[in-house]
Amino acid sequence: MTFPIQQQVQEIFLKILREEEDVSAGVAAIRTLLTVIENYKVATVRELDLNLQLAVDAMRHCDQPVAAISSGCELFMRFITFAKLDVKSFEECEQIMLQRGHIFLRTLLEARGKVAKQALPFISDGCKILTHSRSRVVLQAMLEAAKANKRFHVYVTMSGPDNSGVLMHKQLVAGGVDATLILDAAVGYIMEQVDIVMLGAEGVTESGGIINKIGTYSLAMSALELKKPVHVLTESFKFSRTYPLNQLDLPNEFKYLSSVLKTPGLYNSVFTDLGILNPSAVMPNR
Repeated sequence: MTFPIQQQVQEIFLKILREEEDVSAGVAAIRTLLTVIENYKVATVRELDLNLQLAVDAMRHCDQPVAAISSGCELFMRFITFAKLDVKSFEECEQIMLQRGHIFLRTLLEARGKVAKQALPFISDGCKILTHSRSRVVLQAMLEAAKANKRFHVYVTMSGPDNSGVLMHKQLVAGGVDATLILDAAVGYIMEQVDIVMLGAEGVTESGGIINKIGTYSLAMSALELKKPVHVLTESFKFSRTYPLNQLDLPNEFKYLSSVLKTPGLYNSVFTDLGILNPSAVMPNR
C-alpha cells in the first residue's frame, strides 16, 4: 500500500536530484525530510514520526543509491528526535526538530570540503592517481589540489553500465586537471603505472567494508596485489549500522545500484570530515 505522502515525497526527492547535479542522494534525502517536517502539519509526535518513516521508506524505493539514504536518514532522525526529551508541547518540539535538522544539514554540506582538505597532502606533484566512476568528494579533492597548483594525472574508469566516469573525466578536465578516461577492463594494466588509488563511497559498514559502484572490489584487489595504496574519501554521515560478513551478506537493497568492497585490508585509509581513519577505526570493538 502506498500512502499519498510517499508519492509526494518521491517527487520532492527526485526533483532535488534532477535539478541540482552537485547534491548527493544522502543530502537530498535530509532536505526532503526537513520539507516533510515543515509542510506536512500534524498534531502529535507519533504522527510526525510516522510521516518521517513513510518518507524514508519512499526514498529507499526511488532507484537511487540506498546506502547513503539509509545511513543519512537514520543519523538525522536520531539527531532531531532528542527534542522529544527536552520539551512538553508538540509545537515547541516541532520547532526544535526543525532547528536541529537545519544544523545537521549545514554540517553535512560542510563535510565534503573538510574531506577534500584531509586528502590534499596525499596528492603530490607528479603523482598518478586512479579513480573509479564518479565521486563528488573525490572530484572536489582533486579540484582543490589543482587550485593549489599541484600537477598530477588522473585515470578515470568509464564505469559501466551508466558510464558515470565520463562525466567525472569531463569535470576534471574542465577544472584544469590532466585526466585520461579508461575502460573498466583496463584497470589491471593501468594499475602498474599509478601511485595511489582514490575512491568515493556510498556507505561504510560497521565491519569496515566500503559500499561503492560495481567494479570497486576487483579494482581494490588489483591494487592490493600490486601494493598500491587505496584511499577512500567519504563523509561521516555515510557510516552505516550494518555488519555484512561478505559481499553476499549485504542487504539486497544496498547492492541494487552498487557493489560492496568488504575486506578491510583492501584499503589503507578513509578520509572523512572527522579526520583520517584507518580501517580498524570504523570497526567497533576491534
